[in-house]
Amino acid sequence: MERTVEVDRGAYPDAVTPWEQKEWREAAFDWVEGELARHGLRSGGVPRVRVRPWSVLMRVPVGGQAPVWFKANPPASAFEGPLTAALARWVPEYVLRPLAVDAGRGWSLLPDGGPLFREVEATPGAWEELLCGYARMQRALVPRVGELGALGVPRLRVGEVPASFDRLRAGTGALEVGQRDRLDTLRTRLADWCAELDALGVPDSLDHADLHEGQLFHPGPGRFTYFDWGDALVSHPFASLRIPAQRAAERLGPGVLPRLRDAYLAPWTDLGLSTAELRRAAHLAWRLGALGQARAWTRLFPAAAVGPEGARSLLETGDAPPF
Repeated sequence: MERTVEVDRGAYPDAVTPWEQKEWREAAFDWVEGELARHGLRSGGVPRVRVRPWSVLMRVPVGGQAPVWFKANPPASAFEGPLTAALARWVPEYVLRPLAVDAGRGWSLLPDGGPLFREVEATPGAWEELLCGYARMQRALVPRVGELGALGVPRLRVGEVPASFDRLRAGTGALEVGQRDRLDTLRTRLADWCAELDALGVPDSLDHADLHEGQLFHPGPGRFTYFDWGDALVSHPFASLRIPAQRAAERLGPGVLPRLRDAYLAPWTDLGLSTAELRRAAHLAWRLGALGQARAWTRLFPAAAVGPEGARSLLETGDAPPF
């Protein structure tokens, strides 16, 4: 008998995913039930499934407590489950601890993390706290770069960014002639920016690459939990600042950005760089953050051309940081 579920396909009604396969669905349900039983739990109620080209996410009601979340990643981001489990060992105060991970199938089962940050009335102080906490986590993970790579997390060194830019540009079919000319001009400047950034000597760490209000929980004052690591890579850590800073500026106005930047940079002062050097590094790395969306899309869907949004992210590499 087919199980009762609510399915949300969003803007992707024709997306082909494993969810369309009955055997896969049944295997996923059986795995979830078995892992819940190991924790002394039982599902109850109707699961809600969100089907997207890049993942299948299922909210599973649990009797007597908060729901749990099943996630299935495609092969290109199958590292997310093992990465989340590793982060729970290395930096447990910043992340969720999975209830179960099946690395071979790209499956994970996660507890509920409480209210999302986007659901609260956030003050500038809260944004400072979440950015400082995120930076502390990145700083703690610097010695783990090799282990992150062993988990399958992709790596992009600063010196490799120009070549990555070239590959993305070559795969973009949504550019007009004038836009291509702008990218040609930008390419030379990008190489110079990367060389300067590399020379400052900030070590690589984990870059979430899509850190916004819907990707972190805020369960209580001063507490933040970072999740959804499917776009993550090992690269220059300061590239992470772009997306949360943009979201904060939309909510609070651009005048808040200098203080948020400095809150983020505070955990990096032990590198021996001056305040001016750290700010310069953040200024340069801002441009790298613009490439995240296009990189993540082509990693997940290597046969697809970089679409209009990805093309826009390439062009935004030339935008001056707003601080």
